Amino acid sequence: MDTPYRTLSAFYKDKFGKRVYKLPIDGGFSCPNRNKNDGIRGCIFCNEQGSGEHTNKGDIINQVKLGINFAVLSNKGELFIAYFQNFTNTFAPVDVLKEKYYSAFIDDRIVGISIATRPDCINEDVCKLLKEISKTHYVTVELGLQTASDLTANAINRGYKSQIYLDAVKMLKSFDIDFVCHLIVGLPNETISDIAKTVDFINILPPNGVKIHSLYVLKDTPLGEMYLNNKYTPITREYYLEAVSYILTHIPKDVVVHRLTGDGEKDKILAPNWTKEKKKNLNAIFNYMTKNNLQQGCFYKNNSIRTP
Repeated sequence: MDTPYRTLSAFYKDKFGKRVYKLPIDGGFSCPNRNKNDGIRGCIFCNEQGSGEHTNKGDIINQVKLGINFAVLSNKGELFIAYFQNFTNTFAPVDVLKEKYYSAFIDDRIVGISIATRPDCINEDVCKLLKEISKTHYVTVELGLQTASDLTANAINRGYKSQIYLDAVKMLKSFDIDFVCHLIVGLPNETISDIAKTVDFINILPPNGVKIHSLYVLKDTPLGEMYLNNKYTPITREYYLEAVSYILTHIPKDVVVHRLTGDGEKDKILAPNWTKEKKKNLNAIFNYMTKNNLQQGCFYKNNSIRTP
């Protein structure tokens, strides 16, 4: 049976003709939203490791080599995307970015680069560099929006207004650079209605791809403290299925679905326990959408705008 949404693996196979594996890389970047001297710890769900729990560390060339060896031995892919995953991977001078990005292209099997970053760290110089790279490699930028609600954004200490996201994607689109929007379901006090507003917001300038995952509570984070003090209640799997299905059915059918679950380290997750069951969660999403005869984009209404 066909998957009721457009998967990343299928997109890569169509684009490159072979199986493609994303190599997670820690580029040694920080984040403008973290300052230990001022006691700022970043977003409330982020721990000291950021999102790169499964990355290697150190020299980028060596990280890529290790990643390729692992992927080949595990039969995970024949071609590779260098995925700068951890923290904010455009948060440095452009000459530093250029040196780090190009160092990942160690052989012809590296067909692209994916840059995880924040909308407030996208500027014209960064876009010019990415445009240069796009002449020889496929380029994707991942933007952590999480929510369109500035009220929620303030509560999770995101550190920028939602309008900044629109400004960033307008600039990326003007340089013809693909971008992925990262959304989180289960943020404090958000409802399906809030999620619907976020979907309407991202559809103003539809992304090329989307990443969705449930909010899980990690040890040694502000959210973890909230949870332990009974100030945050995690969502259920049933709510997540409803929310994910709403998002998928209300975005364009050609948007590539890069992720539908998080991959936090199991021993560091405080709650909810169901988020540790990746395969079960993916199967549950598939079954929920299939049972309810839902397909990606089936309720999408085009409210996009033209960019300059």
